[in-house]
Amino acid sequence: MQGSLEVNNPIQLTAQKASRFKLSSSMKRNVMGYLFLSPFLILFIVFTVIPVVQSVYLSFTYYNMLQPAKWIGLSNYSVLFLEDDIFIKSLKNTFVFAVIAGPLSYCLSFMLAWVINSLRARMLFSLAFYVPSITSGIALSIVWLYIFSGDRYGLLNNLMLSWGMISEPILWTTDPDTIMPVIIIVSLWMSMGTGFLVFLAGLQNVSPELYEAGSIDGITSKFQELWYITLPLMKPQLLFGAVNSIVAAFGVFDIAVALAGMPSPNYAGHTIISHLFDYAFIRFELGYASAIAVFLFFVTLGLGRIVMRLLSSKDQ
Repeated sequence: MQGSLEVNNPIQLTAQKASRFKLSSSMKRNVMGYLFLSPFLILFIVFTVIPVVQSVYLSFTYYNMLQPAKWIGLSNYSVLFLEDDIFIKSLKNTFVFAVIAGPLSYCLSFMLAWVINSLRARMLFSLAFYVPSITSGIALSIVWLYIFSGDRYGLLNNLMLSWGMISEPILWTTDPDTIMPVIIIVSLWMSMGTGFLVFLAGLQNVSPELYEAGSIDGITSKFQELWYITLPLMKPQLLFGAVNSIVAAFGVFDIAVALAGMPSPNYAGHTIISHLFDYAFIRFELGYASAIAVFLFFVTLGLGRIVMRLLSSKDQ
């Protein structure tokens, strides 16, 4: 038995040396790749990973920036879900906004990209739809505040009064019943952003030969081409657009504050990000604000994982 072990030991040592040599040679070949990747990794760790970990830690503490963080366990989460009625209101508002504006902006971005891709002047139309997304929400809200002004001189009220649709002006941005619809409308108009460009790029990368082959196989309409050819080939772009829509829907803040104020009347336009901003930068209760941020992080992470399972392209 000992003799056999002694015979096998040199073979094992040789195999280990060979594997180490292969690993080191592979690292040497890819050293330039690691060097080019290192700036992103360093910045990602410093500005994303470390703040997320620190936020998770602070969510279990009481921290007001003036005193050292004090460990209080799950007290922040207990207050958040059991005692904070404003947070429950903001949670409801955010989910209503996400359920309506998220899918609508996603489908609208794709359908507009699909239509524009078939036009000759698609670059001009793409620019026209993309510009609002890169314009400041505060600047655009000035235009929309004129449209939804609550007096009779507001553009929408003036038109509806002149057409006899209403008898008195509607307080669009101060009535709790109309605040959220106004926010959704403005957000949809500004939603033609990165997802729209990604959809447009994905549509342009689909080979025309595939559509010709499809017509030979019996595809007769544009909608059949969309269902059987375009959508299956655009799963990566559809996944990116879906994740982007989820993040944007749960991150609505500046438009809601610019249109309805902070706090909005009866907290009708109060969102999770508004609640987080209130406790973080107005009350300076950073431990409680971190608990809100951690909750929002796990909500978006969970929804993102569900979307990744639905739109995964592993079967291709």
